[in-house]
Amino acid sequence: MDALFASGRIVDLILALVAAEALLLVWLARRRGLARGPLLANLASGAALMLALRAALTGAVWPVVAGWMLAGLLAHLADLTLRLRAARTQRRSPPPAGTTPQTGAFTRGITL
Repeated sequence: MDALFASGRIVDLILALVAAEALLLVWLARRRGLARGPLLANLASGAALMLALRAALTGAVWPVVAGWMLAGLLAHLADLTLRLRAARTQRRSPPPAGTTPQTGAFTRGITL
């Protein structure tokens, strides 16, 4: 285990798992018609932080570690921007037509 951490190979193994997870989640999102942008930005943020860890474990100079951390920040900000835009768009859309438990037909008191 010492060699795995000292060489940074542990991060390579984790990144391979993250790549497999990304492929699976993109495939599921495509089948269900979900947005893939926030998902990929979130995974990119985590991957960049893992690459910063790998650089630190292998003794890279600080600008390399800082560069990967900056990449993680940028991916995180992209993720937040995409999520906030989606939430704002969802709030602006009109409610679905029809009767639901939240509409007046179910919530109004009946007076006889």
